[in-house]
Amino acid sequence: MGQIDLFYRFGVALAIGFLIGLQREYAHGGAGREIFAGERTLALMGLVGCTAALMADLLDSPWAFLGIVLAIAALIIVAYFVGAWRRGEVGLTSETAALVTILTGALCYWGYVTLALAIGVITIVLLSLKVEMDTFVRRITREDVRATLQFAVITAIVLPLLPNRALGPPPLDVLNPRKIWLMVVLISGISFLGYVLIKVVGTRQGIGLTGLLGGLVSSTGVTLSFTQRSRERTDLAKPFALAIMIGWTVMFLRVMIEVGALNLDLLRLVWPPMTAAAVVGLGYCAYLYFSQRTDEEGAITFSNPFELWPAVKFGLIYAAILLISRTAQIYLGNPGVYLSSVVAGFADVDAITLSLAELSRASDGVDLVTAERAIVLAAMSNTLVKGSIVLTGGSAALRRSLFPGLLLVLLSGIGVAFL
Repeated sequence: MGQIDLFYRFGVALAIGFLIGLQREYAHGGAGREIFAGERTLALMGLVGCTAALMADLLDSPWAFLGIVLAIAALIIVAYFVGAWRRGEVGLTSETAALVTILTGALCYWGYVTLALAIGVITIVLLSLKVEMDTFVRRITREDVRATLQFAVITAIVLPLLPNRALGPPPLDVLNPRKIWLMVVLISGISFLGYVLIKVVGTRQGIGLTGLLGGLVSSTGVTLSFTQRSRERTDLAKPFALAIMIGWTVMFLRVMIEVGALNLDLLRLVWPPMTAAAVVGLGYCAYLYFSQRTDEEGAITFSNPFELWPAVKFGLIYAAILLISRTAQIYLGNPGVYLSSVVAGFADVDAITLSLAELSRASDGVDLVTAERAIVLAAMSNTLVKGSIVLTGGSAALRRSLFPGLLLVLLSGIGVAFL
């Protein structure tokens, strides 16, 4: 190892410790306040970890590293008990961060600099999100915990036992139980991200923010909720239209994420029409936002995406659409794929998106251009259904506010895909 490389590794260890210490100082320092370790102490601990790994290497003995780390750990324990006794506080966050800093310093010396940086950044983020995480814990319910644990147990135990093979000859060759449940996990995970964000920021936030986060969970749910409220508050037609349009736009981004997770070749074709629809949607959102602003709250209720029965139901829908799409492709060709996509999009765009992304991976499956156009048709048919919900159930003001945006999104997505 050259001198420059050695200094680089020690420098990274020093920087990680300094940044973690800076966060601790910012969070708990200040006049009249005592903290276990600030930026100087934790920067030194990063150097200690790197030096301990160097000593173990020079002496060709892991005991040198363990001895130094254990000595520092003993000092941390003494400091913890003295500090806890003096301040009357109980908590191991800063002490644990110190141990993480030492270990990241050792990783730097061993050449795992990227991993050490990732661990350091994650540590800083977790330390900085104390208030948000505490808020999230207070807002989750017993049902949320039960549903999440139930889903995790089913996935961890049942998934490895599911057969990883097709159930039969074409068109049954697309039905692979393990892959189907993996798709359930993917969609539930994306929805759960939005659900967690809603729990963190609260369920009674601005209307636009509710549309953004709600779109990650269910753009249809956002559409239904604000359509119903528009009949009660006709003066908020444009803010409600903004939330609905944001939810639709998030759906287009969600489709691209799902395609990219399964088929990057297909993503290269799907992103132009999906991006066009999203950009047009965002442009119309900007118009709605500047037309009428409001501080009105946007409360909306969502169920936990890890609820077992809805997850199983999505798995069954996904399997059915996968089978229908494969059958349509075999017996009806490309027109059959387009027709099945439009019909499937009426109910759920996620299932048909994943189905086509999977089918287009096989050599004898749907070709990429057909899959791309079919996904666009599914997304647009789903958008049309949600637009129909607004046009049939919303107030007259909401219909007037949203109809031009609906038309522009449909034209942009279909136009880029087929022209």
